[in-house]
Amino acid sequence: MHTTRNELIRGIPLPKKGTKYIAHALRFSKSNVPVVIALRDMLHLASTMKEVKQMVHKKMIKINGKVVVDLHQPIPLFGILHADKNYRLSVLTSGRFNFEEAHDLNRVTKVIGKVILSGGVIQYCLHDGTNIISKENISVGDTLYVDFENKIKKHVALDKGKSVFIISGNNLGMKGVVSARDGRQITLKLNDHKENVVLNQAHLLAQ
Repeated sequence: MHTTRNELIRGIPLPKKGTKYIAHALRFSKSNVPVVIALRDMLHLASTMKEVKQMVHKKMIKINGKVVVDLHQPIPLFGILHADKNYRLSVLTSGRFNFEEAHDLNRVTKVIGKVILSGGVIQYCLHDGTNIISKENISVGDTLYVDFENKIKKHVALDKGKSVFIISGNNLGMKGVVSARDGRQITLKLNDHKENVVLNQAHLLAQ
C-alpha cells in the first residue's frame, strides 16, 4: 500500500524530499488521507509506522465511530477520526488537508447520487463512499449531517442564500454564499472577495 513520493497528491502535507515510497490509503483517492499519515505525519500522535500499528492493534483508533483495523484505511474529507481526541478532516485554501478538533460528531456528507428502491424509498450515495436510505426528498448536491448510526440529523439544500465550502477546484478551501442557482451552475460570492464566481454544484458543500 505504497506510492512514490513523486506521485504524492497535492493535499497530503508531506515534504517533497525523503524516502522514495509513502503509504497510501486502501482506496486511493484525492479526497482522503490514510490513517498512518494522519497519526504519524499530521497529528504527530505516533513517531513510526510500528507505533501506528500498535494503536490500531489496541483498537485505539476509530473513523466515523468504527474501529480501524488497518493502518491504511482512508479517512474521507470531513470524516471524524477518533484518537486522543476527535478530529475532523478538512482542507485549507492552500489545498492541503488539515485536521480540526471536532465537537459536533455528526458526519458532514455531500449527496452525489440517488437510486429509487422498491417500496418508494431512496438510496442516497454520499461523497465518502457510504449510502443511506431515506424517504426524505433530498436533491443531488445537498448536504446531510449524519450520525454514526447512519441517521440523518440535518439536511441542508444547496439553495440561494446558503453558506458553502468549496471542496475542489481553483478556489478549494474557500467559503462563500450562494447568490444564484441555474440548474447545476451556482453563482457564489466569496467571503474574502467582491467578485462572484460560477461553479458546478459538485465543487460545493452547503453548510
